[in-house]
Amino acid sequence: MSRHSHYAPQGRGTDSSHSQGEIQDSPAQRYQRFKRNQQYRKTAVARFASSLPFDLDAFQIQACEALESGDNVLVAAPTGAGKTVVADFAMYLAHEHHVKAFYTTPIKALSNQKYHDLSAIYGAEHVGLLTGDTSINSEADIVVMTTEVLRNMLYEHSNTLLALQYVILDEVHYLADRFRGPVWEEVIIHLPQSVRIVGLSATVSNVEDFSAWISSVRGSTRLIVSEHRPVPLEQHVMVQANERTEPELIDLYRRDSDGEATTRLNPQLARRIDQLEHQAARRRPPHGSRKGRGFGRGAGRSQYEVERFTPRRAAVIDELNFLGMLPGIYFIFSRNGCDQAVEQCINAGLELTTDDEAMRIREIVDEMVEGQMSRDDLKALRFSRFRFALEEGFASHHAGMIALFRQIVERLFEEGLVKVVFATETLALGINMPARSVIVEKLEKYDGTGHVMLTPGEFTQLTGRAGRRGIDTIGHAVIVDHKGFVPATAAALSSKRVYPLHSSFKPTFNMAVNLLYSSSYETARKTLDQSFAQWEANESAWQLESEIHTLEHALEGYEQAAYCDRGDFTQFMLLRMKLSDLQKNGRRELKHRSFPSQEARSEAFHDLDRQIAEVKWEQQHHPCASCPDVQEHLRWGHRWMRERRELDRVQRRYDSRTGSVARQFDRICDILVELGYLERHLNGQEQTSLELTAGGRLLRQLYSEQDLVLAQAIRTGLLDTLTPQQLAAALSGLVYESRRGEGGEPRRYPGGSTGPVAHVCSQLRVMSMRINALREDYGLERLPDVDFGIVDAVYAWADGEPLAVILHDMDLTGGDFVRNMKRLADMLQQIASALPGVPEYEGPLSVHARAAQLMINRGVVAYSGVD
Repeated sequence: MSRHSHYAPQGRGTDSSHSQGEIQDSPAQRYQRFKRNQQYRKTAVARFASSLPFDLDAFQIQACEALESGDNVLVAAPTGAGKTVVADFAMYLAHEHHVKAFYTTPIKALSNQKYHDLSAIYGAEHVGLLTGDTSINSEADIVVMTTEVLRNMLYEHSNTLLALQYVILDEVHYLADRFRGPVWEEVIIHLPQSVRIVGLSATVSNVEDFSAWISSVRGSTRLIVSEHRPVPLEQHVMVQANERTEPELIDLYRRDSDGEATTRLNPQLARRIDQLEHQAARRRPPHGSRKGRGFGRGAGRSQYEVERFTPRRAAVIDELNFLGMLPGIYFIFSRNGCDQAVEQCINAGLELTTDDEAMRIREIVDEMVEGQMSRDDLKALRFSRFRFALEEGFASHHAGMIALFRQIVERLFEEGLVKVVFATETLALGINMPARSVIVEKLEKYDGTGHVMLTPGEFTQLTGRAGRRGIDTIGHAVIVDHKGFVPATAAALSSKRVYPLHSSFKPTFNMAVNLLYSSSYETARKTLDQSFAQWEANESAWQLESEIHTLEHALEGYEQAAYCDRGDFTQFMLLRMKLSDLQKNGRRELKHRSFPSQEARSEAFHDLDRQIAEVKWEQQHHPCASCPDVQEHLRWGHRWMRERRELDRVQRRYDSRTGSVARQFDRICDILVELGYLERHLNGQEQTSLELTAGGRLLRQLYSEQDLVLAQAIRTGLLDTLTPQQLAAALSGLVYESRRGEGGEPRRYPGGSTGPVAHVCSQLRVMSMRINALREDYGLERLPDVDFGIVDAVYAWADGEPLAVILHDMDLTGGDFVRNMKRLADMLQQIASALPGVPEYEGPLSVHARAAQLMINRGVVAYSGVD
């Protein structure tokens, strides 16, 4: 098929392809087609398409045309479908028109990868990179950045935004992420209206809602959805009778007479699993015999349970290699599990590479490592073992690894040299590592609190990497048989249209002061009403609106039926309702309330009695009370009262949804007023205005989940007397969070338990507790507690100790340590940059923060991943 065949004119030989009797195009139709083609060739889309080595798909052409015509574009398509072509076209337009385009990603690894890709296309002089710790050519026409960097630029009103025309939001469905998702909404809301947005999303089930929200905020937005996978996916299950037999690969779905997979479960798979269950049952010891040390009810029974055999990782890889189904990504939802899998394959004697491949792997690895870190650091990270596994064709890929090691794995896998990568689900996010097969070890994972089933969206994201476009004709998703596995569960995961996208947006302290820095209180509230979180809440409230209208209509009818010519009968019924509430609920509420003294308690009950007496008097002296037909009126009045109570209840539910985000903002502001970051003023129209104090101007430059704790520590002078090493150690408690929820305390405090670091950590903990108590008082969720578990390690690192010493006897991987140090260095950089702009807090802290940042950002921590 020729490129853009639906635009291309028919060639000279086209007529001969028509069958006898087929109606031919008229000369007028052929002319119109010719004119359309002529017009198309003048477009930027045509010029862009002609520069590509492949034909554009229909959805890519539609999206590019919409963008060229001036619309925002939201593209929802499966992994590997080619969504990024639309983003590439936005940058092509920016380059052609000499305007700016920003390419934003949720994680730094994606930013680095995209920077290299774009530099190769447009030249390094035309492309920039901005992440938390890297700034390269920041004024270039095309700049790749993390979403947080763009959010900060918007709040700072950066001049770089003046020529900005296009913003690509890659993996935009990431806004559902609890921790970093809200940043996406801030960006979409605050970008200048002249900027066109290109959103690239997975095929979420409510993408139409998401697109409608973007339209409501940004104006005309075209939604382009493609659910077509470029490489068809076949799904299988790997079972194994025992360790002496070979694993068996069985299709999950039944095939039709043409060999194509259907949507019905494969009965052969169900029969084989039943057979394996019976074999396992026969291996149970006879009733009455005991093995092990189980005692009592249940303990003995558990000794008899024998699960069917679970295929071993090395055996699974060996079988897939034999079947020609590698390279593959093997998803294991545990970092330790990934590392153990590599060791198990090596110990099993598996070799997946040729001698030439092994030699090439060593060349690439040594080249990438050279000059990046010291020999001692490499030894601490067990580099030799890592490289040996790579040469055999195996690798791990997870967040516990340092960025350099992950990049080595990504490059070797992309070049087809490494054949199997054992990865956690973080690999499923955006990084360009397609495979022939994806193996999923279990259909459940540990989410930090317990074991939960994978969602259809998670499963689709994982298996989306199977099948390399232009290389494989079929991609394979392989589920390894495991305890509790049921084929129907796998079918349910793979048959649904992925997951709904829900907002995780919530106002924060930093967000509040940044909004109020550049807009009025009322404007800030209206801005928050534009969030996707509020849009979702409003959409869910429409049913309540219908209920409210129905109840209001019923009330009108009852009011007419209860009409009294002596007065307003609804007012009379409201007095009866008020009296009933005071008598029934007033005393109960007072009984459960705590009072500072018995005298105050007695006064409250006397006040309630006075209120009841006043309402009784009003009711008795109301004109309707003396009406001779009062009982007839009351018959309708009681029905009115019942409906009125129901209306009040539904109205409260409706109010809790509409404007809910703005109400959270109000509570955030109340706390900031109480703590002195904002000052409240009333103008002549009795409208509230809020102004930033010096503390507020400081807080707006501190971007951290513990922003308010940090600001309090700076304002009170708590950090002023610390040395740079001590400062880094103490502030690590505001960025570190133990993976297992343990810790909170280091192995030892530098300077001892009564030294300055221990004292500051203790005060930071108190500040955190007070802020969380305030949040709870105002009906807001608690923030995570501060965690000082790596204080001693950070102090040692800042003091120049080598990585081997730092990681010795610590339950912390090199990757975790580096990631926490980068977050800490970013926080120290913020302090150093913020304080000079707030003279009220001048002092040595800014200098110490800069020195601490330089001490932390060395060696393996300083590695940016960009050449």
